[in-house]
Amino acid sequence: MRDPYVTRAVAVAVEAAREHGLPAGEPVVLADRSNVLVRLGHVVSRVPATTLLTRPGIADWLARDVRLATFLSGLGAPVVPPTTDAPPGPHLVKGLPVTFWRYVRHDPAQVPAPADVAASLAQVHEALRGYPGELPSDGPAAELRRMFGLLADELGDALPALRTRLGEVAEAIARAPGPVQPLHGDAHPGNLLVTDEGPLWTDFEDTWRGPLAWDLAVLARTSLIDGAAALAAYPGRPDPAGLTPFAELRRLFGVCWRFVVARRFPHRLAEAREALAAYLA
Repeated sequence: MRDPYVTRAVAVAVEAAREHGLPAGEPVVLADRSNVLVRLGHVVSRVPATTLLTRPGIADWLARDVRLATFLSGLGAPVVPPTTDAPPGPHLVKGLPVTFWRYVRHDPAQVPAPADVAASLAQVHEALRGYPGELPSDGPAAELRRMFGLLADELGDALPALRTRLGEVAEAIARAPGPVQPLHGDAHPGNLLVTDEGPLWTDFEDTWRGPLAWDLAVLARTSLIDGAAALAAYPGRPDPAGLTPFAELRRLFGVCWRFVVARRFPHRLAEAREALAAYLA
């Protein structure tokens, strides 16, 4: 049986495509994690799924994604662009926001080289420095505080310790030196497509204006490639020691995100509890 989040997302993707004169036949689900990506011919529809459980005003997140990608694409940065065949959205269909993107042929099984990931991310960062729009300034810390409220029952007695730890990490980050600028926000290779055009970044809905060290810590902690090699290949060879509080924030975020995922997939609750126990230990 198909996950109800996916079933609903496919239905609204098809309806949105029909309403805007885009191909609507033979939908193909390309991904079904935080968002459901539905290919319809030369267009990909993006519909929120797991993020619906933790992000109020989710359409605003998708709108930022479109604005950032449009800006970056206009500068020739290595990103997947929104479609120009119809307004990219978000379009509200049966209570769900939908955005439209150009389908780019890619190989999801191909693992990008760490150096290619680092070089392409540096290009994105360079282009992002000129982004003139408003962005959140509290990023993952604000979302964690929201998750603490949402997950109070699941986190139980661990919640005070997690709140304390977040406060300590946030203070360390506030004292950390380094540049502040618009960020990708979730800069791991799972958001990078290996295409005939080269590596192309996608998924800018987590973007915020903060220390560059956040994106670099996310990159360094990835398990999809050799994160240390990717960090070493980033221009300037950032010092891993300077990323410590950002890596800790990423780790804490990952632990709590597992509980959000378990709300959608209850069979994964044990996995989330194990991760929490390991974190506290």
